Parts: sequence; C-alpha cells; structure tokens
Amino acid sequence: MSRLMAKTLREDPADAETLSHKLLVRAGYVRRSSAGVWTWLPLGKRVLDNVARVVREEMDAIGAQEVLLPALLPREPYEVSGRWSEYGDLLFRLKDRKGADYLLGPTHEEIFTLVVKDQCTSYKDLPVMLYQIQTKYRDEARPRSGVLRGREFQMKDSYSFDVSDEGLAQSYALHRAAYQRIFTRLGLDHRIVSAVSGAMGGSASEEFLAPAPAGEDTFVDCPACAYAANTEAVTFALMSVSVPAEHPPLEELATPDTPTIESLAALLDVPASATLKNLLVKVDGEIVAVGVPGDREVDLGKLGEHLAPAVVELVTAEDFVGRPDLVRGYVGPQGLDTVRYLADPRVAPGTSWVTGANKADTHARNVVCGRDFAVDQYLDVVVVEPGDPCPRCGSGLRLDRAIEIGHIFQLGRKYADAFGLDVLGREGKPVRVTMGSYGIGVSRAVAALAEQTADERGLCWPAEVAPADVHVVAAGKTVQLELAARAAEALAGAGLRVLLDDRPGLSPGVKLTDAELIGVPWILVAGRRSAESVVELQNRATGTREELPLAEALSRLT
Repeated sequence: MSRLMAKTLREDPADAETLSHKLLVRAGYVRRSSAGVWTWLPLGKRVLDNVARVVREEMDAIGAQEVLLPALLPREPYEVSGRWSEYGDLLFRLKDRKGADYLLGPTHEEIFTLVVKDQCTSYKDLPVMLYQIQTKYRDEARPRSGVLRGREFQMKDSYSFDVSDEGLAQSYALHRAAYQRIFTRLGLDHRIVSAVSGAMGGSASEEFLAPAPAGEDTFVDCPACAYAANTEAVTFALMSVSVPAEHPPLEELATPDTPTIESLAALLDVPASATLKNLLVKVDGEIVAVGVPGDREVDLGKLGEHLAPAVVELVTAEDFVGRPDLVRGYVGPQGLDTVRYLADPRVAPGTSWVTGANKADTHARNVVCGRDFAVDQYLDVVVVEPGDPCPRCGSGLRLDRAIEIGHIFQLGRKYADAFGLDVLGREGKPVRVTMGSYGIGVSRAVAALAEQTADERGLCWPAEVAPADVHVVAAGKTVQLELAARAAEALAGAGLRVLLDDRPGLSPGVKLTDAELIGVPWILVAGRRSAESVVELQNRATGTREELPLAEALSRLT
C-alpha cells in the first residue's frame, strides 16, 4: 500500500447520496472525472475485472463467443431501425471532419445484426450467440448515484440468432440460467421480474433486480404466489363491477375554486376514489385525455410504454389557447368528442363518477361510464400501490426498491426485418432470423454489490470479486512489519492475492480503519504479539476476530 494509488478519505464526498457512491470514493476505488464519468483506480479496476471475469466464464460456458465491436458508430444503421430518433436526447451524437453523423453506442443490436448478416448465410451457421464487454454511452440528463447512473458505463451485451421461435426460446433459457449463476457467484441477492421492452422492442422481457434502498426501479412481488414484476409491467384486467341497474341522471354542480381532487372531495364530502381525474397529455403532439380514479396517480412511464414509440409529454398552458372545449382543472369525459379518451380499467362500464363538467367552476356527478361517456381504449396506467391485487392470484402486492443489474429480451424479428437478415433454410428457401438480446451492467453490478454488502465500517466484498483475498496490516514498526511481510510472502506463494499495508508513519488505528473501509474478506494483523509470531485474523463479513499463531493463520487461509 506504500506504492498503491489509493487515497482513502475520512469524510463522505459532498455530492454523494448513495452508500456505494460514498464508500467507493472514500475507499479509493473510483474518482469522478466529470458529471457521470468515472475513473477506475487500481482497487476499483480489480473489482470491475473480477465481475467481468465471472460474466465471461458463464457466457463461455453456454457456448457464447466473445467479440468486440466499435463504440463509435455510424448513423445509418440506427436510422434504419428507427432508434436514431427514438433514443432522443439519450444519444451522444457527433460529426466527423467530413460532416458525417456518428453516435457513441448505447447498445448494439443493429451492429450485431449486420455482423451476422455478413458472416452467416445458411441455417447451418445458426444458432449463434455473440457477446462483448464494452463501454457504453448514454447522455443522462441527471447522472447521479456515482457509478450507478453514469453517462459512460461498462456493460456485457449478448445476442442470440436462431432460425425458429423454438430456438430463440432455448437461447433465452440458456441466458436466463447463466444470469442466475452469474449473480449467485457474484454474491448478489437478486429477483427475476417481468418487465417491459421499451426502446429495445420485442416480446418477452425480464429484469434481474438487486433489492437495495438506493435502487431507482420499483418492483412488486406477491407473498402468496411469487409473482414479481417491474411496476411498469404490472397490468390489471378490466374490472368486473357490481353496479345498480339504473343510475340517477347526470347533475351539474357549482364548485368554485376546486381545481384539484382534494378541494373537490372536501367540498362535496366524497372520497377521492369516487372522483374521476382526467389528465391531459400530448401523444406525438395530439392532445389525449387519460382517466383514472381520483385517489390514484398516472404512471407516465407506464403510459409511455403502452403508447411507444409515440412520444408522450404533459400539456402546457399554451396548449389550452384556442381550445374552449378544454377547461383547465375542470375537464370531464362526457361531451369530450374532440379528444381521444384513454382510461384505467378501474373506470369500468357502469361505474359512476364525480368529474369535471367542462365548464369553469363546475363539476358533474352521476357521470356513468358507458351511459354518459365512452372509453376509446383501456390501458393500465396508474402508479401501483402496496396492497393492489396481484394480477395472478388477487392477493395484496408488496413494493420494494431495487437496482437493475440485468435485462433479457426476446427481440424476435424486429431488427432482422429492418436489415433483411435471412439465411438459406433447410428447404432451400430464405428464412428470416429471430433474435434475443441480453444485457448485464458490469460496472453497475460493482455498485449494487457495495450497496448490498457494505456495513457501518465500510465495504465488504464477496470473495469472488474482492480486490484481494487477504489484507495484511503491519500495526507497528520493525517487528510487526517483518512479520507482516513474511505473512504476505507466504500467502502470495500459496496463490492468494495479498494487499500489504506497509505504509510508514501511520498509526495502527488508521491502518485498521482503512482495512475495514477497503473491505477485503480477510484481515490479518501483525500487532502487539508479533514477537511471539501471533497474529489477529479478522473475518470482514462477520466481524469475528481471533488471535492465533501465524502458521495456523496461514494454514487456515490457504
């Protein structure tokens, strides 16, 4: 450590919010280069490489072949797939000296498709699975949480190419099992949840999530039937409701100064769940109304997934100019003939609501779905809440936070269709290839491990990814340093990776604090009984400490 580039810090970085951000910086694993861009110092690079090694070993084990594609990519393939525009501001775009458009790759479906089109011409060349571990780029608007959400990050992306849907299902299953082995070996507590495909496209999609308070994903799980899904993938069926055969006629009410659900419910002395909230959004520029019960919120992310690839955004004050049919704060679905009306399944036929009357300071009650207004399309668009019924068994759902560490997709033929990826089939006719796409956040997994395993003293790495096996501390001068050096040499000779704290002029307390902060699985201390060749052996994960002769400590560690 007297030669190691790793300056530890006593205080948390001022801009750090998550545990992994604080500890990876304090322990000398990473340093910020710019917003969302990080330098991996020697200790951090070792952990990053260890994660990549585990990923590489398990990918090789299922027959995948490693390649390395460029990160600097031409515009044309992404124009063909439509993602040059779909990715929007997330793409890093640039021009070369001749004015040609390029991007820094966020993901590589297009380029892998072209590689296989160039190399594979017959069904005999398939199936094939290709992968790479490479730096990716996304222009995050608000990079934060250290390496968890950066603009530059390391990712394993792999792609399968098959001539049939059955082959795709098999490749998908191989990747799914490999991912389970990878995350188990890394020591990550993880969940497999149903997910949406987003800009990737395709049909079946699952996420691998690492539960952690710092996670930006929210997922649900059912304690009764083991159902689990990202909240954006939770869907509820059209509800079967028991309603009166006849409802009272629609009645308009003067409701001045009640532009919010809360003010309306208070004035009329009704629960918010009895009111109908109508949110106006723009879908590719067209104003659309979305109806949900007043006690629920619209999940804009889920709405966007339902309507993709259309762009969904909230209306602004300017959108009401010249639209007398849209009365801000008092919109109701009845008589709203000029606007497409989407609704949550809870707004079922026969249900009665209090809602806007499309007049200033006026609401209407006894507004019945199916009698007074029609729903153009039902979409499950509300924010999921604890206790909502499980779509599979009806039990109450639980919500938790998690970090996305992997995502697998059955892409199907979206990209093969875009690029005309065919091979000659068994019958001598062209067959359209079907694809799968599978990603693991390698640098993100480092942060997820830090979040899950750290304690109040610092990092606490699982042995598979730790930067060393044993951290040897010379807690003193001459005799302690000699014993520590002898122990380190013996351990290294036995094939263990050793970090030796031989830094002069530091107190034993500082060295031991740094050892706990750095988080190597075993800490061997040459301290007060070094003259007797007695050392202290500490298990970093459990915190247990034991004094024993050096020979016995070496035997136990090796």
